[in-house]
Amino acid sequence: MTETMRLDGIRAGRLGPEDLTRNFSDLHPRFSDHEALVAADRCYFCHDAPCVTACPTDIDIPLFIRQIATGMEDAAARTIFQQNILGGMCARVCPTETLCEEVCVRQVAEGKPVEIGRLQRFATDSMMAAGEHPFTRAPETGRRVAIVGAGPAGLSCAHRLAMLGHSVTIYDARAKPGGLNEYGIAEYKTPGGFAQAEVDWLLKIGGITVETGRTIGAGLALEALRNDHDAVFLGIGLGGVGALGLEGEALGGADNAVDFIAALRQQDDLTQLPIGRNVVVIGGGMTAVDAAVQSKLLGAENVTIAYRRARDRMPASRWEQDLAASHGVRLVFGVVPHALHGDDRLREVELAYVGPDMAPTGETFRLPADQLFRAIGQKLVAVEGIALEGGKIAVTGAGRTSVEGVWAGGDCAAGGQDLTVTAVAEGRDAAMDIHASLTDGRV
Repeated sequence: MTETMRLDGIRAGRLGPEDLTRNFSDLHPRFSDHEALVAADRCYFCHDAPCVTACPTDIDIPLFIRQIATGMEDAAARTIFQQNILGGMCARVCPTETLCEEVCVRQVAEGKPVEIGRLQRFATDSMMAAGEHPFTRAPETGRRVAIVGAGPAGLSCAHRLAMLGHSVTIYDARAKPGGLNEYGIAEYKTPGGFAQAEVDWLLKIGGITVETGRTIGAGLALEALRNDHDAVFLGIGLGGVGALGLEGEALGGADNAVDFIAALRQQDDLTQLPIGRNVVVIGGGMTAVDAAVQSKLLGAENVTIAYRRARDRMPASRWEQDLAASHGVRLVFGVVPHALHGDDRLREVELAYVGPDMAPTGETFRLPADQLFRAIGQKLVAVEGIALEGGKIAVTGAGRTSVEGVWAGGDCAAGGQDLTVTAVAEGRDAAMDIHASLTDGRV
């Protein structure tokens, strides 16, 4: 918890335990058996299904839904996990409304898609709740791989490599593995400690050691990792957060949205988590929406998301925007932060209107604010000796970097979408490329 979150006007206990428990309940509860059968029955089981093409991990969606429809939940889970070992988390946090469900034939024809995400959760939760692991580890190859970053890309890469018989060590800077799944996603999307439960389940494959509190560049050198291992995979995410560069930004009350979300995710008692009365969030992605909605759920009276472009340019999907609005969050478009005003702490945020070309119109207005969250994107903490492209690690093929024997994937790598499901796909594909490299192409 940062010191700025203990200031006057930003206090804990705005809501009681019962309200907070209700507010942070599961956003999409698991289907019952009957509900799953009814939802699965809506699928046309299309040949060359567009939903499969839209899935970054290439899950055979019609197949797993047919397996659910015929009472074979375990087979459905195996179909999902074969392509996406973090299918349980992705079922909860994937923007299915802009991926598989957006192109569903039912959506195109009727405006109501098959609920693919919830069906995926039904299948994966069933297997995980039983404690089963769908895969067994191949015989030990004697090869050792280092993975830096225990987020979705690193975990996906580690699991596939371990399944193929390699020994894997994951290094992560945080106290817990999981990356953004553990520290960066709204609590109401993954309640009940699911992120850590999923990590524990994934590690059942064997052959994976996790070392926390290890940071690349600070006691963990890339060259040493290369010398001590047969291959290295970087799934380090985007750790740096840029400043707004505004007058008054040093005032108490301004914080990073990712830090707020991480503090919330690690807080055992939400009645002890401080929140302001008037909150402004700068940004337009899912992190901005998560920070804004959770501010409301904690008891903030007025919450505003301020985004610089028009609504149709907002990175967060329309579904996420509507979720925010349904919780009473005000969305303001075509504005940029101009200045932060206050005395000993933040009192007001001044916003300036901009045109479609981002040119200022000369008009400004102020909003009362005792707390501001920056959700303006993150940046790579550079790794010495690795070539970059557009501020991220340059990669070719299945994640090969400019350094021999080093791969990268997930948010830190250039070219992909900053989504959990994309990170899983990139980690998996890099693992297969690493395996081919270590075995002279014998996949």
